[in-house]
Amino acid sequence: MKDYVVKRSSAGLGLFANRDFKKDEVIIEYVGETISDAEAQRRGGKYLFELNDEWTIDGKSRDNTARYINHSCKPNCYAELTEDETQVFIKAKRAIKAGEEFTYHYGSYYFKNEITPAGCKCAKCLQKD
Repeated sequence: MKDYVVKRSSAGLGLFANRDFKKDEVIIEYVGETISDAEAQRRGGKYLFELNDEWTIDGKSRDNTARYINHSCKPNCYAELTEDETQVFIKAKRAIKAGEEFTYHYGSYYFKNEITPAGCKCAKCLQKD
């Protein structure tokens, strides 16, 4: 059995834990073609993960299971770049129980320009107070 599974979530498809994860444990690597910033600007898309001012990972391939991790305003994961800024690992921000959806905050630029116009669909924002 894999450590995670893709299934329906409040924001469409999401990635869910099939087992418990400890705080700071690596969940998955965000993978894809490494392209220049100029090429990323030309391509556009929802699955671009900026490594630095020069390089971006284009994670649009369905082989990139990490692409199914949705944004949350109260995430249970975080993204961590390797020291050489060539890889991105998604890690548990806190203990995560089997069955929970993995989420991380996509960053202020993406949130403002991509999520806000359509309305945030994360569990925190969909909760009725």
